[in-house]
Amino acid sequence: MLLENAKILVGDDSILARKQLKDVLTSFGAKNFIDAANGQEAIDQYKAEKPDLVFLDIVMPVKDGIAAVQEICEFDASADIVIVSSVGTQHQLKQAIEAGAKDFVQKPLNAEQVENIIKIRFEGR
Repeated sequence: MLLENAKILVGDDSILARKQLKDVLTSFGAKNFIDAANGQEAIDQYKAEKPDLVFLDIVMPVKDGIAAVQEICEFDASADIVIVSSVGTQHQLKQAIEAGAKDFVQKPLNAEQVENIIKIRFEGR
């Protein structure tokens, strides 16, 4: 699958953070985004849209990112979820990985980190 054809769910309670991540992803060719402003919206959007890749913040209202990862992975064990957070304590990261997250990106965003995640998932598919 090509990145330009992929559906990417971006879950963060900050509109600015969602925009920044989408801008970085767009610079690498992504075009199809689904937004979620909290953990519950991310779960609902995942179930409705079945995106190819998910970026989730940890600290969000309604349900946090860890609870969202857990519920999404219970719905779809093959979900490809990347945590994007500035509060990445080792304990929270461990919880996110145990819940089913596949990767982690630290805020503020580093375009090179995002590019590496994209390359791993979309080159050669």
